[in-house]
Amino acid sequence: MKIQALQVGSIGTNCYILCDEAAKVCAVIDPGAEPELILSAAEKLDCTVDKILLTHGHYDHTGAVAALMETLPPTAVYIHQADFDSPQTQLFPLKSELARIPFGGVNFYGEGDRITVGTLELQVLHTPGHSEGSVTLLCGDTLFCGDTLFAGSCGRTDFPGGSMKQMMASLARLAALPGDYRVLPGHMEPSTLDRERRFNPYMQMALREQG
Repeated sequence: MKIQALQVGSIGTNCYILCDEAAKVCAVIDPGAEPELILSAAEKLDCTVDKILLTHGHYDHTGAVAALMETLPPTAVYIHQADFDSPQTQLFPLKSELARIPFGGVNFYGEGDRITVGTLELQVLHTPGHSEGSVTLLCGDTLFCGDTLFAGSCGRTDFPGGSMKQMMASLARLAALPGDYRVLPGHMEPSTLDRERRFNPYMQMALREQG
């Protein structure tokens, strides 16, 4: 398993390319902008993009989806249905972007689903709070957290569809995962789950509240 991180767009969204080097296939996680950069990175990894996985529906994480789909062969796009359907998250122009996808339509994933990329398997954890349909993707020892968990912080909950109560429950759930994991967030630097358990004030608050 190889993971390449790219910072894309004006606010530095972390886009990740998750590659099964043996199978020569990869998934692009949260392609927020700069599709040419993303395609170039996948090509340098000698991997074919097999899937596009979205941790949530905000435009800084989805803005390059349609452009990628116009270039790639038919590729599966996955998002939680709550972020696709919610009237609140439609303030972000996700549906209009996905409408440009040549083959039309997306795949919905949710709690407990398992997505394969070559021989790699990702487990979907529904972690709302930043948005109704936010998910965390667990692959091996790595958590792709989107805008749920950041190093020393958490995602905003003041956007439409956000909820601090749900965020606290989601952070407590992640903290309760057994063992340690690498944390790859939607913005800023990576961390580890053990470090966030010890030092992240929002995760500590969540653990107290969910007690």
